[in-house]
Amino acid sequence: MEYEVENKFAVDDFTEIADGLAELGAAFEEPVEQVDMYFAHPLRDFARTDEALRIRRIGETNLITYKGPKIDGATKTRVEIELPLGPGADRTRQYAELLMVLGFEPRREVQKRRACGRFQWQGWSVSVALDDVRLLGKYVELELNARPEQLDGARAVLLELASHLGLPRPERRSYLELLLEADGCRK
Repeated sequence: MEYEVENKFAVDDFTEIADGLAELGAAFEEPVEQVDMYFAHPLRDFARTDEALRIRRIGETNLITYKGPKIDGATKTRVEIELPLGPGADRTRQYAELLMVLGFEPRREVQKRRACGRFQWQGWSVSVALDDVRLLGKYVELELNARPEQLDGARAVLLELASHLGLPRPERRSYLELLLEADGCRK
C-alpha cells in the first residue's frame, strides 16, 4: 500500500512560487475547477478519527476518495484510496444519494481552482498544486507517493523542497477543517 506524503502552504500570490517551480522543471496543466463534497460517517466521527470521505467533481470526471488518519506530525502522510465513479454531473448526485441512503451525511462542500504540475526532485516524482480555494485563499500543495519503507525519506525530501522554495510553515489542517473552523463548526 502506498501513502500520500503531502504538505500545503498558504501564500499571498502564486507568481514567485510558480517561477521557482518552473526553474525546477515543473510543467503545469491548465487550471480546472474542482468541487469536493465531504461526508460524515454514520457511526464514527471522522473529525476524531482524522479520516475523510469525499466525492470530487472535475468537469465531467468524478472520483470518490477515502483518506486515512495522518500518521506523523510534520507532514500530512496518510493512506489515500481514490476510485473513478464514471462521467457526468448525474453520477456525482447518484453516488451522493447512495451514501446518504447508507447513513452518510453531507458535511461541507469545498470549491477550488487548481493548477496541477509535476517535476523530479532528488529522484522523486513530485506533484504540485496551486490552489485558489473559495473563502480561504491561495495554497501550494507538494505531494509524493511512497511505500511504507520510503516514508522517512519522502518526508525529508518534501520538507527540504519546501525550504528550497522558501515556503512558509506548513498548514496541516485540510481545506475542510479550515472551512468548518471559519464557519464556526467543530471539526
